[in-house]
Amino acid sequence: MVMSATALGTLAVPSLSFGQNRSAKPKVVIIGGGAGGASAAHELLRAAGDTLNITLIDRESQYTTCFYSNLYLGGFRDFDSITHNWDALSEMGVNKVTGSATGIDREAKTVSMEDGSSIAYDRLIVSPGIDLIYDSVPGYSEEAAETAPHAWKAGPQTQLLKEKLDALQDGDQIVMVPPPNPYRCPPGPYERVSMMAHVLKEKGFTNSRIIILDPKPSFSKQVLFTDGWQAEYPGMVEWIGPEIHGGVAMVDVEAGTVETDFDTFQGALLNIVPAQKAGAIATEAGLADDSGFCPIDAESMRSTMDENIFVLGDATIAGDMPKSAFSANSQAKVCANAVRADLTDTRKFPAKYSNTCWSLIQTDNGVKVGAQYSPVDGKITSTADFVSQQDETAEIRKATYEESIAWYDAITQDMFAT
Repeated sequence: MVMSATALGTLAVPSLSFGQNRSAKPKVVIIGGGAGGASAAHELLRAAGDTLNITLIDRESQYTTCFYSNLYLGGFRDFDSITHNWDALSEMGVNKVTGSATGIDREAKTVSMEDGSSIAYDRLIVSPGIDLIYDSVPGYSEEAAETAPHAWKAGPQTQLLKEKLDALQDGDQIVMVPPPNPYRCPPGPYERVSMMAHVLKEKGFTNSRIIILDPKPSFSKQVLFTDGWQAEYPGMVEWIGPEIHGGVAMVDVEAGTVETDFDTFQGALLNIVPAQKAGAIATEAGLADDSGFCPIDAESMRSTMDENIFVLGDATIAGDMPKSAFSANSQAKVCANAVRADLTDTRKFPAKYSNTCWSLIQTDNGVKVGAQYSPVDGKITSTADFVSQQDETAEIRKATYEESIAWYDAITQDMFAT
């Protein structure tokens, strides 16, 4: 259902629809149970206790993290270790609804479900992640992804990519096409290349190569990755930017080819990651702008399209913040603070955000990049940043990797209350 509502001119907090029934708990509905949505549910429980009626909607009964799925690909984690559920949140009082939300009626303030039911809200938090624009890569499609997996939405696609990687023989070539900006997890494609190279090296495949046909002229942590590839996988990884290949003209997944203006590249494994946009339910509800992503108020993560709705994570236009799990978790805490203040008439604290993205290049060779952020002139703006250095010792790189593992445990505990 596509909904109409007057665009938000100022971010004044609206009056509450439950005001005539003082005994009723305000209703918070959350669409999407990932790093944004699950974190928001848990934070609301901690901040507001049982004063709110919290419903979390996700189509799945289990959640596989896209973050750290590269480590599964590289053999550093098993699949069970990146798979979680919302049972602990349910035991704490969150109403977990397993099913697909199909529409948002912004005037009636309801979410419609695939089974025909609807769920009313006083505040709605939308954290739908990304949708893939398959035809942004000529010749690619959702059907083609069953042969040339993207694995940019975790679960069966992740397992399919690993099966295809593990089935390669020495001399087989991998061709990756990363996505254009903006996209989920900026360093992700290049950590994935590192993990693929790790698997090939561990098998002693001296004749296999990985070709990266990038639509971007540069990428996150580029010097760290290229230095790492040269040191750990000499001659195995080749990055080709758009000024050389001239653009992808056609992918033929059956033939295993990627045609560019420069040459046609053959791969026994094609890993194609297309362009991205906000999850469909957000765009269909009119929460996105022409960019395909959702503008938000930097002070609260409140949608600039609807004062009763907040948007989190990869679906947002979040200023300087990258699209990452750490970012979504940080945004969820700012959002929960604002929702609690809206619905319980309590103090709202100033917004502060942070992010760190870790990447593994080879065993115990971890690197990171990150920043602190604050609202400045209506935009989430970086106020301090850091990045791993090229000349770091092996001990520092190992400590960075161990830090990343500790963070994964911490964020998943924060998301799922485990």
